[in-house]
Amino acid sequence: MSEAGAAPGRPAAQRPAPSRGGAPSRGGGTRGATPTLRAERALLREGHLLVAGVDEVGRGALAGPVSVGVAVVDAATRTAPAGLRDSKLLAPEAREALAPRLRRWAPAHAVGHASAGEVDALGIVRALRLAGRRALEQLGVVPDVVLLDGSHDWLSTPVPRGGARTDPWLVRTQVKADLRCAAVAAASVLAKTERDALLRDLGARDERYGWSGNKGYSAPDHLAALRRHGPCVHHRRSWRLPGCQPAPAVAAALAELPLQAPAGRDRPPASGRMDGDLPVAVPAPSARKGP
Repeated sequence: MSEAGAAPGRPAAQRPAPSRGGAPSRGGGTRGATPTLRAERALLREGHLLVAGVDEVGRGALAGPVSVGVAVVDAATRTAPAGLRDSKLLAPEAREALAPRLRRWAPAHAVGHASAGEVDALGIVRALRLAGRRALEQLGVVPDVVLLDGSHDWLSTPVPRGGARTDPWLVRTQVKADLRCAAVAAASVLAKTERDALLRDLGARDERYGWSGNKGYSAPDHLAALRRHGPCVHHRRSWRLPGCQPAPAVAAALAELPLQAPAGRDRPPASGRMDGDLPVAVPAPSARKGP
């Protein structure tokens, strides 16, 4: 789950920021617990062969992409590496040290992105879906079921009431899955470390906004820079950016574009790395399988 920015730049529908610190949260008491494979193994016992944990980061940021991580487990997957927690509960150094171990642990994993421009054109929920599908397409395997953090299924293709599901996977939502479920926590860490690397790269190219430190969220230095310099191409300019006039509404035709282009040369890059929005030199997201 993404880190939350301050209220001024967040869409009205954005969920509230999670509680901070190590104290148990209301109704859950799981913030200090170690994620396990209990839920994933229950799904495997139902007959599913591959279970994918999915989580997003960057949902509440003012700049940069929204990113979705996927970590797949199967019946042979062992207990997750020691130290795994939801990415928000780990120091940056701990996340960076843990990420390669998680890539070796998960039989398949990937991270997908939707750019700031795509967030503007599609809205945050459809951009999340696009990023998630880009990640799933990179796996090289098709999971039977996706375990999604939260209570809202933003990943599945919407179908009319009574219509048949068109996605090749089922989606199961679980509140606090990023705290309780090892595959979802792993997806959170992989997405967070990859998005952080993208923002550090952007921050090195344009130092005005302090992205190397604030990662595009509404930190005081970022808000001050927005008031001083205005937004750039990497900002979500359809949002209420502090000190900035909102951008004109995106054309309705753009908003109605399908989330995925047909296969062929017009298909969007699986990484979500758009040359006009993210630097061409940024490496493509991870899509490696484990050994």
